[in-house]
Amino acid sequence: MIGIGVDVVDIERFRTSLTRTPTMRERLFTASELAYVAPQIDPVPSLAARFAAREAVMKSLGLGLGAFGFHDVWVERAESGRPSLVVTARAAELADAAGVRRWHLSLTHSDLVAVAYVVAE
Repeated sequence: MIGIGVDVVDIERFRTSLTRTPTMRERLFTASELAYVAPQIDPVPSLAARFAAREAVMKSLGLGLGAFGFHDVWVERAESGRPSLVVTARAAELADAAGVRRWHLSLTHSDLVAVAYVVAE
């Protein structure tokens, strides 16, 4: 195991940020992620979990915010619903340098918080 990263996002605070800065959605999330959450009545909890996943990847590599671009990592869902990480560009370079060969991801959210748990193996 290379590292573990956990991140928790306050959903209402995240909602406020998205409302205050409408361009934030496109800056933080890929088109496929935005398409995935579009049909949801309230997409903010799912977006918050996806943001937490990016932060958890940075933490699993022992890095801080800004180590790579937000579009370098994103969450995809299998037909079964299982989430997985796509790691590209600078994030992939950093992961390769750290010896990461496999990622594990778990996402969850309540009414109050969204949580991502990442294991870099």
